[in-house]
Amino acid sequence: MRWATYFAVLASVLSVGLALGVSMPLVSFRLESWGYGGFAIGVMAAMPAIGVLVGASVASKLAARVGTPALMRLCLWAGALSIGLLALLPSYPIWLVLRLLIGVVLTVIFILGESWINQLVVEQWRGRLVALYGCAYALSQLSGPLLLGLVGSKEDYGFWIGVALLTLAPLLLLGRDGAPVTEAYRVTFKNLLTFCRGLPAIAWGVALFAAFEAMVLTLLPVYSLRQGFSAEIALAMVSTVVVGDALLQLPIGALADRLSRRALFTGCAVLLMLSSLAVPLLLHTLLIWPLWVIFGASAGGLFTLSLILIGERFRDDALVRANAHVAQLWGIGCLIGPLAAGAGSQWISGHALPLFMAAGAFGLVILVLRQGAFGVEHTAT
Repeated sequence: MRWATYFAVLASVLSVGLALGVSMPLVSFRLESWGYGGFAIGVMAAMPAIGVLVGASVASKLAARVGTPALMRLCLWAGALSIGLLALLPSYPIWLVLRLLIGVVLTVIFILGESWINQLVVEQWRGRLVALYGCAYALSQLSGPLLLGLVGSKEDYGFWIGVALLTLAPLLLLGRDGAPVTEAYRVTFKNLLTFCRGLPAIAWGVALFAAFEAMVLTLLPVYSLRQGFSAEIALAMVSTVVVGDALLQLPIGALADRLSRRALFTGCAVLLMLSSLAVPLLLHTLLIWPLWVIFGASAGGLFTLSLILIGERFRDDALVRANAHVAQLWGIGCLIGPLAAGAGSQWISGHALPLFMAAGAFGLVILVLRQGAFGVEHTAT
């Protein structure tokens, strides 16, 4: 196994997580200070989701023409440019366009990076090494809000930190090999429908985690502010959720190499449902802090286990296509989640965010109990 390449790809993707973690909450805080309501903030949060759908459809085709390492480097630099323009052009309509572009380029990075990692790892270490990716990515996102809390949300430092990270990250990929071989293939929604029919539990789990991540980084700070907490406490709550996501991914990955991955997946869905329902009840008590940890860990476990289950089934071009479908589902989750929670919080209930997650997790629990929820089990060779 190419360990140096594994860690180089891992580090480049982590730079994206840190850049998003430090810039996405800053966007929401700015919009809140400009007087925008929950729905307008939700629309802004959902814009990258449209970009995700575009990026997912062209990633395989572009990678076949340019090459995976070169395309990842180009997209990282394009992401740096887009975040820099957020600081230079503080306008809601312009930010909508920039967030759309960010969604496109970062989606290509995630598709290729996750495919590259799943291609590199050996089967007996798959659970732990994919979980290490999930854990490290979550920690990078955790560091973003913490770093934003240190530098402050009044100035544009958060944006410029993201620019620096995405400018330097491509250098890590120079000279790396072992990337999956792809064909010039455009992924369509018809292909996505076939994927969802074949692996419905994985498809729902990915979309649910995407909605979770988009809402945690963009709407949870606003949700906390409107429940009477300060900006510092709101950021601490976001960080605690991401800590929960990060802390248990390695244990989950280790268990996935020894126990039933389907049973672990089901357990995470049940925990997410119960913890989401408990948030409104425990929000103003000390118990909210360990609850945030469980909330984040159960949601993160769904995504980590989804990647593990996909990696054991596919290789090369099929693996890139599967991860493109993951990105499409991610875009759908990121689009629906913030819009629904933003609209619900403005017009239905102030606790729409956790209640939306509870409903989604309940649907997943019902789905995993059905026969064929995880498709036909087989191992990639």
